[in-house]
Amino acid sequence: MIVRDLKRVFIFLVPTIVLLYLGFSLYHGSFAPTELLEQALSRPPPSPPDSSSPKKDGDGDGTYHFAPTPRTHNELSSLATPSRSYFLISFGPGQEGAINPNIIPHPTLDNTYAIVAQEVARGGFDFHEIACYAAFSANNTLLSCTEPPRNLPIEPTKGGPCEGQYKLLELNAGPHDARVFWGPDGVYAVYGSNSRFGCFGQFIQNFAGLMDWTAEMVAPSKMEAFKTGTEIDRPGKRGEIEKNWFVFWDREGGMYAHYDVLPRSFAKLEGNGSVVGPDLAAVVGEKDEKCLARLMPRVEGGDGESIHQATNSLAVTLCRRRDPECVAGRENTVVFAVFHHKTFRDWHSVYEPYALAFRQEAPFEVYGVGRKPLWIRGRGVRGDGVTEMMFVTSMAWKGKGQRYHGYLDDEMFLGFGIEDKGTGGIDVRAEDVLADLLLCET
Repeated sequence: MIVRDLKRVFIFLVPTIVLLYLGFSLYHGSFAPTELLEQALSRPPPSPPDSSSPKKDGDGDGTYHFAPTPRTHNELSSLATPSRSYFLISFGPGQEGAINPNIIPHPTLDNTYAIVAQEVARGGFDFHEIACYAAFSANNTLLSCTEPPRNLPIEPTKGGPCEGQYKLLELNAGPHDARVFWGPDGVYAVYGSNSRFGCFGQFIQNFAGLMDWTAEMVAPSKMEAFKTGTEIDRPGKRGEIEKNWFVFWDREGGMYAHYDVLPRSFAKLEGNGSVVGPDLAAVVGEKDEKCLARLMPRVEGGDGESIHQATNSLAVTLCRRRDPECVAGRENTVVFAVFHHKTFRDWHSVYEPYALAFRQEAPFEVYGVGRKPLWIRGRGVRGDGVTEMMFVTSMAWKGKGQRYHGYLDDEMFLGFGIEDKGTGGIDVRAEDVLADLLLCET
């Protein structure tokens, strides 16, 4: 994303800069250009074709058409839209093309949500996350700002030198690719910015302070942690570019950073972002390695394919809230997140989202992995069989007042980008995301 935006600044410069740009694109993993979402916002999400007059795919015109869910995937269908397809997210005029959306319920208002995304590129080196309060349209096909979006007041950071293909990142000023989420003790944003440990790192900041929330909205004690942008540390060797980390909490409220899913890497965090002790994945390394080798999607290797983390985390008790015998406990509560199996072929990226669940208490061993990737209803397919690029970036419980923990029948949001052109979301139940988990212990 960073490179795609900086490209506009250097388009008139010599091929050397172009080469830097191409290398810089590795941060985002996609060369797709930014396009406006105007046409998409003028129509509802795609609906299934009329069975009496089926719609045929285009003849290689690059248009994506509605397609039934492949047998290779588990379908996610909206609980609220008429077509059961996803809804679009709009940040208003001038922000078409905002990417990496987040949706969280407003702390006190009904049917109101805070939405956050990476601002549309402006052709310079200053970058911003934008936010607003939003509401759904009458038919629930569009979630849009009810006020002009604001820039979140996240301070740019000074970083170390960036080498080789990442040299352009030294010119960056501002946050990238934020994940906004409720934890058990507050609401936070994790984002990328220039790192004091290397080139680019991950930071955490209290979101309530960024939005000027009052004591009536969030308890003052829950606005103290990470009042300013704080870089998250990690034990052992760091990559020059760090991205897509998420934090999670154990049952006692201890906070941890999860750095990678394959191979796993995570550590306990202090309130200043530093780590406590070693990489904890080593404790369950052999057990997790055997499980993940059996359950994870196969990666053929090469630059075009990878596994990487995608969303923040949530905790879920594996029974239904409406069941009177359902009681949250250590044996039936797990942490879950979404990761991507990414492929990049013929200059087009495809992200297949999978669910990952692990225990909420030490040693936090992997509980299970989705048997199939998730298919968001409304995702398109081209005439040549290429599927629409949709990358899931955030999760949140839908209900006002619900924070980090939920149950299988609780409603939740997934936020996602669409072909680097715009943003969408879908409301489902947690059991839909976690359906058909393959378990490590069978």
